[in-house]
Amino acid sequence: MSDVVDVVDAAVGSNARVNKDGDNLTIKEKSVAHWVLQSLKILICVFLVVAAVSSRLFAVIKFESIIHEFDPWFNFRATRILTESSFYHFLNWFDSRTWYPLGRVTGGTLYPGLMATAAMVWHGLRKIGLPVDIRNICVMFAPAFSGITAWATYKLTCDIKDSRAGLLAAAFMAIVPGYISRSVAGSYDNEAIAITLLMLTFMFWIKAIKSGSILNAMGAALCYFYMVSAWGGYVFITNLIPFHVFCLLLMGRYTSRIYVAYNTWFILGTVASMQIPFVGFLPIRSNDHMSALGVFGLLQIVALGDYIKNKWDNPKRFRPVLFVSLIIICVLGLGLLTLATYLGVIAPWTGRFYSLWDTNYAKIHIPIIASVSEHQPVAWPSFFFDTHFLIWMFPVGVVLLFLELKDEHVFIIVYSVLCSYFAGVMVRLMLTLTPVICITAAVALSQLFDVYLNFNDLFTLLQNNSIPTRPTITKFITKLIVSGSFIFYLFMFVYHCTWVTQNAYSSPSVVLPSSTPDGKLSLIDDYREAYYWLRMNTPEDSKVAAWWDYGYQIGGMADRTTLVDNNTWNNTHIALVGKAMASNETRAYEILDELDVDYVLVVFGGVLGFGGDDINKFLWMIRISEGIWPEEINERSFFTANGEYKVDSTASQTMKDSIMYKMSYYHFPELFGTNGGMDRVRQQLIKSEDVGELTRFHEVFTSENWMIRIYQLNERDNEGRDGKFISTPVVSNTKASTGGRRKRHGAVGPSDLRI
Repeated sequence: MSDVVDVVDAAVGSNARVNKDGDNLTIKEKSVAHWVLQSLKILICVFLVVAAVSSRLFAVIKFESIIHEFDPWFNFRATRILTESSFYHFLNWFDSRTWYPLGRVTGGTLYPGLMATAAMVWHGLRKIGLPVDIRNICVMFAPAFSGITAWATYKLTCDIKDSRAGLLAAAFMAIVPGYISRSVAGSYDNEAIAITLLMLTFMFWIKAIKSGSILNAMGAALCYFYMVSAWGGYVFITNLIPFHVFCLLLMGRYTSRIYVAYNTWFILGTVASMQIPFVGFLPIRSNDHMSALGVFGLLQIVALGDYIKNKWDNPKRFRPVLFVSLIIICVLGLGLLTLATYLGVIAPWTGRFYSLWDTNYAKIHIPIIASVSEHQPVAWPSFFFDTHFLIWMFPVGVVLLFLELKDEHVFIIVYSVLCSYFAGVMVRLMLTLTPVICITAAVALSQLFDVYLNFNDLFTLLQNNSIPTRPTITKFITKLIVSGSFIFYLFMFVYHCTWVTQNAYSSPSVVLPSSTPDGKLSLIDDYREAYYWLRMNTPEDSKVAAWWDYGYQIGGMADRTTLVDNNTWNNTHIALVGKAMASNETRAYEILDELDVDYVLVVFGGVLGFGGDDINKFLWMIRISEGIWPEEINERSFFTANGEYKVDSTASQTMKDSIMYKMSYYHFPELFGTNGGMDRVRQQLIKSEDVGELTRFHEVFTSENWMIRIYQLNERDNEGRDGKFISTPVVSNTKASTGGRRKRHGAVGPSDLRI
């Protein structure tokens, strides 16, 4: 595609081509060539949008139209509520079915942009006679916005270099795995719309910086407001744009264009962002936003100094005065910021901020943040896995931008440096690094193709019937080898992106692909099986205790009340659930009964070899609860005397007594006979005497492949004694009768499947 644009550009801008009369191209010919060029660009952009959307449909083709992961299930549930009520009701929505018995002021603790956009699309389609189900809109939401992202990347890169680099950047952005990982069909998460808005904001910002246009600055402010309404990562924009302006000021590049662009963006963007209930006054009362306010004040001082300097008889004598004044003002500003933070006027830095600069901070002080896999550092192979050969074109593009170092180039360089560090600290931030990798790699590759795909000299010789010299032939062969090599890299890039998207990023977490020993595809659907059982066999007001990872899915698919979920706003409540899981049966029963819990759900992967089960997460439950109740929960007591994390007969007694251990391995050894069962995840032998019996809980459901196990609390009798004294559970009007223990699907032996 870059080659086609090169050829047409040469036809428009070069004087090498002549007509039969020996004259240059006529105005009519130039106009035709211009329209051909524009038509080709539009056609290529359309193809890129189609490629961006279609490459994200593997999940729907391989599985079905289903919401993926965990957070998207809450977003889907919230969107469904929004479509069934008014926006005002949505913003005032109190959800009593989550965080029981506390509840959650949901409307004031979420970013409504994603749900509002999907609801608007739903209403719009109904207005034109297309009553599409809201679930299908949510499933296709991310692929649709990925096409807009590719277009915004094209426009942004055009302002950085030219249209040839823009088309390459758009092509990279359309199919790069680093972006597809959070935007496949069914990934109805905030990032699905946030990256689109990120690129749109940056696109308008660069245009505003280059032109000084208030209209473009307003566009950046509106996209920023939209971004604030959709994703908490808007703080990245809040700090990146001010840092860009600050760097330009340090480089002595102040102009009226910067003044107009930044003031318009800051004032409109800040006022607009404060209209989001979840954000409120944070833009003026939080340390996370103070850089934007500080640069705004600094810019006024610099503008005043520039005005005075222009009125000064000798501008050079004014420089020391301006320099000293800026230092004094900056020191005073930092002092006032520190004092305001100390007095509580401005909120201090959050734990997430500290965890970006100190990778051990969260593990020591906020284990719930460290327990999330997305918050772990990135492994080096992940950079290649998510961007392929673009990762080593990335620094080349940055160096090329340094050679020109225009104002817009400074922005891309600052963006590259900051995101390179942050992506290395946290896996999740690889998503924000991917766009700038695509842009800089496109700049580098476009620059290379500008040189090595230019065969005008050879064509001129052939037109003049001249014999090419040896240096010309050598130059031609060199260009063919270099350009051919990188075209081959592009082919491999497309192949890699397709393979990664199909095999790594298109599997919904609720349906796991597997294979039988003979190589046939087998789908493990235990999650939906369990959630459907809860929905159909338990009262609507049942309370389900599970680790917070599964809260959104239980609420979205099972439609049952949960104690904790993925919002993680209350660390103490999460620690209470972790404490119950880590306690012995008697203490766990007391805790759960006080919380009015009816059922306990645990995820167990020992039969299939599924490594993401609760036993592997158990240490984080222990650490989080130990942070609140160190006198009751001690992590060291769950290890063996040799300091090993064991689950077999050598495991510590505290581990064996915990209900997490008992509920996970309950009747598990019986599947394999009298010698015990082998845990395929931890490769340890589990015996019946290690597990023991449950006296206060009874098993009501185990999924087909033993991945999901659900237990019901035994009823207290009329005298208030707990379920230990009741041989047969008493069924009341508020508890579900399960008709005794459900027959386990795996009773005839474990399935021979592999995750």
